[in-house]
Amino acid sequence: MAPDAGGADSGPGGAAAQDGAAGGPRPPGAGIAGLSRRYRWVAGAGIVAVLAVVCVHLAMVFFYVAPANTVSKQHSQLINRWVNPEFEQNWKLFAPNPLQQNVHVQARARIKDASGRMSTGPWTDLSAQDAAAIRHNPLPSHTQQNELRRAWDYFTQTHDSKERPIGTRGKLSEAYMRRLVVLRLGRDHPGEAMAGIQVRSATMNVAPPPYAEESTDTRTSYRTFPWWTVGPSDVPGGVDKSVVAASGTEGAAK
Repeated sequence: MAPDAGGADSGPGGAAAQDGAAGGPRPPGAGIAGLSRRYRWVAGAGIVAVLAVVCVHLAMVFFYVAPANTVSKQHSQLINRWVNPEFEQNWKLFAPNPLQQNVHVQARARIKDASGRMSTGPWTDLSAQDAAAIRHNPLPSHTQQNELRRAWDYFTQTHDSKERPIGTRGKLSEAYMRRLVVLRLGRDHPGEAMAGIQVRSATMNVAPPPYAEESTDTRTSYRTFPWWTVGPSDVPGGVDKSVVAASGTEGAAK
C-alpha cells in the first residue's frame, strides 16, 4: 500500500523536519545557510578573520607608502616588520621620473690552481641569472628578486666617487657584497678556489618609445670596482670553504 502523502515521513513533525532540526542532510546548493548552526558560526568566524587580516594588511601598506605622519612615525617598527621584505613597496614606477635604466651587476674571479698559478675568469652577469630564475615563475621569491638589487644599491650608496667605502656602513656593505659574490660564483664554479673577486655594474639607458620626440644614448657604461682578496671569512655559512683559496694572495687585491 502506498504511503500516505501526509504520513509521518512528510508531516511537519516527520523525519525530514527532524533531520533539519538535528543538522542532518540539507538540500544541495543551499550554501552557508545549508550548514548546521555550529558550522555557520565557524564559517562566519573564518570570513571575519580573513577580512580583518586583509584590512590590517592594506592599512600597513598604506602607512608604509604614505608620507610621514603621526601614525607611521609612532608605529614605524611594526609597519616595517609587517611589510618587509615580502611586501615592500615604492613609488618609482609612478614617480615623475621613473626608472629609465637597466642596471646589471657582474662579477668575475681570479682562480688559483693546485700549482699556484693564477687565471682570471670571465664576467658573470648575476642580474641576468636572477632574471632567468624568476622568468615564467608564477610565484617568484621576493628575496630572490631583490637580494642582489638591494645589496648593490646599498653598496654603491656607501662608496664615494673613487670607489672607497664611506665609514662603517661602507665597510659593512662591502663585506656583505663579497660574501654574496663568493656564494654565487662558488656555486657556479665548484671545485675552483677563488683568491680574488671583482664586481662592476653595466648600465644602459632604456630607449624612448618611437612616438617620443627625444633621443637617448643606449650604449652600455660600466662602473668597475677594484679587486678584493677573499678568504674563508668571506664564505657564507653552509658553503664549502674550498670555494676560496686557503689564504688570500697579494696580487688579487691589486
